[in-house]
Amino acid sequence: MSRIAIVRNKAKLRALLGIRARLVVLALILVCPLMLDRVRLLEQTRAAQLAAMTKEISTLAQRTADAEREVISSVEAVLKSAAYVHAAAAQAGRGCSILRASLRVDLPSIRMLMVADPDGVVRCSTASMFVGSDISDRPYFRKALETRDFVVSDFLVGRQTQKGTILAAYPVSAIDTGKEAVIVAGINLDWLSDMMSNLAGRTGVSAALIDGEGTVLATPPDERSLIGKKLNRLALLPAMAENPQGQQAAIIRDEAGRLLSISRIPGTSARLVVTIDESKVSAGINHEIRTAYLQLALVCLFVLLGALIAAERLIVQPISVLTAVAKRFAAGDWSARVARKRLPSEFVPLARAFNAMAAQLGQRERELVASNSRLSVMASMDLLSGLANRRGFQSRLEFEWLRGQQTGHRLALMMIDVDHFKLFNDSYGHPEGDACLSRIGETLAAIADQTSGFAARYGGEEFCLLLPDTGTARAIQVGELLRSTVEQLALPHRTSTFEHVTVSIGVACALPSEQASPAELVEAADAALYAAKHRGRNNVVEHGFTRASDGPVAMAS
Repeated sequence: MSRIAIVRNKAKLRALLGIRARLVVLALILVCPLMLDRVRLLEQTRAAQLAAMTKEISTLAQRTADAEREVISSVEAVLKSAAYVHAAAAQAGRGCSILRASLRVDLPSIRMLMVADPDGVVRCSTASMFVGSDISDRPYFRKALETRDFVVSDFLVGRQTQKGTILAAYPVSAIDTGKEAVIVAGINLDWLSDMMSNLAGRTGVSAALIDGEGTVLATPPDERSLIGKKLNRLALLPAMAENPQGQQAAIIRDEAGRLLSISRIPGTSARLVVTIDESKVSAGINHEIRTAYLQLALVCLFVLLGALIAAERLIVQPISVLTAVAKRFAAGDWSARVARKRLPSEFVPLARAFNAMAAQLGQRERELVASNSRLSVMASMDLLSGLANRRGFQSRLEFEWLRGQQTGHRLALMMIDVDHFKLFNDSYGHPEGDACLSRIGETLAAIADQTSGFAARYGGEEFCLLLPDTGTARAIQVGELLRSTVEQLALPHRTSTFEHVTVSIGVACALPSEQASPAELVEAADAALYAAKHRGRNNVVEHGFTRASDGPVAMAS
């Protein structure tokens, strides 16, 4: 045999005994005993999978029932809040307007709110189409008046919308015996259905929320055609009797051999019913077992076992190194780089490319963070006065309001307006006007620093000073200090009665709570500023908060 033929045979032999061929041979040696063991394990796990799926569905059903309970509880809380607002607002004779201004129906579980008088006529509603409608014949309305408690209706069709819904009612007399109105909320059935989406798409499993008459209120998205239809309530009676309080899901087996999990929703007559058809569930598992056999026979025989042994050092370990470095880089470690000495030569170009990309991304990230920091500062600052602008003030106000709710400390706000500033601009020109505002901003910043306050330019010639942990008396003292300090600047103003620049200050103080809002504090300070202007300007006027008995926060001067 010639030398050239020998070399060619060696090349062919190397090709035949390459890594792929070796992995196939190794897989053939190892896969046979593992196949037998896999068959045994699959048969043993068949029953365990059925039990696990049943347990999983029961757990999901319980979680879904808990979520539905939370929805009903949130609706009840909204209705009670609306009842408090209505009871307090009715004393001022502006119940409907204040109710609409105070309550915003932004909960996904509520479609609308309305107020009905004892005769069942709707006098106020967040949806105008319901005003004037008569609901006196609705059972839930009569029950709310009789029980003076929170009531949720069964499924019904709205007269105006001609759509199926359920309504919740709460009588104002439950908190104020002198008021007989009833607050009614329309519950969003689509939201209730969306909360059941975790039960959707499972073979052999169906779920429905039904009312006391057996009518379907909500289902997972793939079964919404059942909403408004009646189920066989007789089949559910044993579980309802077994679990009257609904603390845990009751599980029974019906005549068809299906498992029924029934959970009661407290405060309503509704039940969450989950049906598990074990025959369909088993069919799916059997199909999975057959698929697993096929996969083991075709894939594992030729690839998997050989890859787990021979490719560990050639493929898995290098990928693990790259993955670990990528995770460090994603977690914010911009110095993370791949050590190419630990990698096979085939992975070195990939590591080099990754390191180059990481260096570029790290540099861009640092530049982006710096740019964002500069933009955030610029977006919250007023360049003329050097103070925070209105946006920065609003963010700080919301923060201090939340902090005041947690600490129980009062929060004071001063609204400051430069007196006759338009006349100042007309007399001296806008450049001098800007210089005047800049001087006042410096003065206000100094006083804010002395009093641990937060100063901002609210807009135009109007400024504000936020004083955390400050009562009314102290706020008025600070206001007088600011007023006198500006007056002592002696900035000339020939068109003013004082012949120099002065400021009018409105002071408001409040104890932050969930019943009030930061906007009310701003309105109160604005009202006080308005009063200060009408009292001759160059003075400080206080506008405080008072609390009506068992009612919401109100403002009074």
